[in-house]
Amino acid sequence: MKSRDTLIRLKRFQADEKRRRVVQIETMMSEFARMAADLDREIATEEQRSGIADMNHFAYSTYARAARGRRDNLRQSIEDLRNQLDDAKALHGEALEELAKVQSLEGREKAERPDIGRERSADMLGLR
Repeated sequence: MKSRDTLIRLKRFQADEKRRRVVQIETMMSEFARMAADLDREIATEEQRSGIADMNHFAYSTYARAARGRRDNLRQSIEDLRNQLDDAKALHGEALEELAKVQSLEGREKAERPDIGRERSADMLGLR
């Protein structure tokens, strides 16, 4: 039974690890979106300050041009992370399915052998 318990712990750990990866990617995406929104405000402020909103104008603000580049890079990173998020969610789902399978096998085994519960209790109490 210990190998089954170890397998369940392993599958649970793997599922938790996949969930943490999903949360990490979602956090990065929201942080990048916040940073892009900040840059949008800074660009608008700089364009208003300079009075030039046309990027092709020769006197367009260098700062606004650089901020646009950073904002565009952040948006591209968000799109890349969105693809990674889809993959991570799929992997998390697979890990949860594997965990459920192992847990159902244990449940079926317990139903077939009612003495397993007593054996496990004895093992936990150190009586065996």
